[in-house]
Amino acid sequence: MSEPRGQRPRAGLSYPPGAAGTGPAQAMTAIARSWTWILASAIVTLVPGVLILVWPDETLHVLAVVLGLYLLLGGAIRFVTAFAREDHSDRLPGLLVAVLYVLAGVLCLRHPLQTITALALVVGLVWLVSGVLTLYTAIAAKDLPHRGVVLGAALLGIVAGIAVLALPAESARALTRLLGLWLVLLGLVELAVAFTWRAALRRSGVVPGAPGPTD
Repeated sequence: MSEPRGQRPRAGLSYPPGAAGTGPAQAMTAIARSWTWILASAIVTLVPGVLILVWPDETLHVLAVVLGLYLLLGGAIRFVTAFAREDHSDRLPGLLVAVLYVLAGVLCLRHPLQTITALALVVGLVWLVSGVLTLYTAIAAKDLPHRGVVLGAALLGIVAGIAVLALPAESARALTRLLGLWLVLLGLVELAVAFTWRAALRRSGVVPGAPGPTD
């Protein structure tokens, strides 16, 4: 099979026959580049948002646990996703985001914050910083497929962070709904990124059953 021509996504659930490297690091990289991994990230974001919107009157402790689990799972996914970049310098922003998510998640779980405003402050800062780092990656990364979609996701994260941090809420219920709404919106954007990546992989012939690149 000849090498694909042009800028194609260098991603997939597994390496093609003959590809170099079959160790744990290569396996983690292959998983990170799978569109299903992006889909998992979208679900991790979307489900807590729906739960918060459906049950906005749950106790502060329950809300802290939901947000803490979202942050921990999101951090784990982002840690693996950081290995999707071949250039080691491109991995640093992703690793920083992963550490930020995990630290914030531990803070929510081990020391449940006393007010919904404090929870909003933690989540808003996470969204703002991760959005800025994702924006940097989208601009600096070479040969990034569907750069516009990633830029859109980064900008939405920045706007979500600013909105949660800056917009005053008249009540805890209103602020809870705002957090849930932004989680749902961010989850939907990640869903769009996942299926856009899947389409790119199908065009490149990486997804099983899709036509491979022609000579």
